[in-house]
Amino acid sequence: MEHNYIEEQEYIKAKKKVKEIKGFYMHLVVMVFALPIIITANLLFVPHFYFFWLAAFGMLFSVAIHWLQVFGFSKLGLGNDWEENKIKQIMKENGKNR
Repeated sequence: MEHNYIEEQEYIKAKKKVKEIKGFYMHLVVMVFALPIIITANLLFVPHFYFFWLAAFGMLFSVAIHWLQVFGFSKLGLGNDWEENKIKQIMKENGKNR
């Protein structure tokens, strides 16, 4: 009974992670398609002022932050599982001290 509960919890976590990854990829695709439109509009309507650089840096910055949320923080050990990993580490240390 407990084994099924653990498997179900792992499945829910994996499903949530896949949803986060899909969201990041969608964010990336929107940026790839929107940026050329913004650049084209800028060069057609206001060719003497290149405001598209601001949009490009803003989009790249937001994608970088999204990447950190989905992939980066967990690689740095600061993701959602930090608390669980810390609890396991402390439990192991307490078991060794007995």
